[in-house]
Amino acid sequence: MSERSGPGRPRKRFGQHFLNDQTVIARIVEALHPRPGEILCEIGPGRGALSDQLAALDNELHLVEIDRDLVPLLQKRYAAQSNIHIHEQDALTLALETLHAAGRLVMVGNLPYNISTALMIHLLAQRERIERMVFMVQKEVALRLTASPGSKDYGRLTVMMNRVFESEFIFDVDPHAFTPPPKVWSSVVAFKPLAAPVGPKVDEVAFAALVRQAFSQRRKTLRNTLKGLCSESLIEKAGLDPKVRPEQVSVASFVQLAALVEKND
Repeated sequence: MSERSGPGRPRKRFGQHFLNDQTVIARIVEALHPRPGEILCEIGPGRGALSDQLAALDNELHLVEIDRDLVPLLQKRYAAQSNIHIHEQDALTLALETLHAAGRLVMVGNLPYNISTALMIHLLAQRERIERMVFMVQKEVALRLTASPGSKDYGRLTVMMNRVFESEFIFDVDPHAFTPPPKVWSSVVAFKPLAAPVGPKVDEVAFAALVRQAFSQRRKTLRNTLKGLCSESLIEKAGLDPKVRPEQVSVASFVQLAALVEKND
């Protein structure tokens, strides 16, 4: 069957690039380090290349696939394995408690480029149900996820994720590991929830709003980009120079500023 026709063909609107390099797949499973009894969840299993190696572990495995043409193929592929559950669903609306109400899940997947950032933000709100995650994403996104303050890649996604997760770059993946090959490189990144979020307790919605506004105009200073949300004196009270740009502000400082804004309301 050609790549351009029939069930299982890559769909551009879903951002599908099917992973087919067995060495890369083995390295992802190794990075995930599944343990007996853990419940696994793969986002975007596609044709099942990574799923096959996960299925061989005998752990309970949930496969979340949005493509209705791929779901019957996956159901047929794993029909004999009662430990595998297939869900035809958009991962951006996935509630992890529906998969495992009593505990945490180990998340893994080759994420479609067009949803990776949105999915990370979606999973942030469900972090108490996550044991750890290993995802393949576009290299540009991986750089943002693991960036340090002061770098050009440091931004909203960095701050939001690294407030609650420890992020670790694992390895890069050549475009030729996929069908069809994407135009850019990919990277595998691992995430583990921190024992406690960085800094003082803050309102989640208010914190997200502050960080979003801070990075909405990257070239402007905090004083300008946060105008209307907090005063210059409040920025100084958080130990920050109002003239710095948002990419120079650490995660802990953003949390401290958010706590002061909340207290000042």
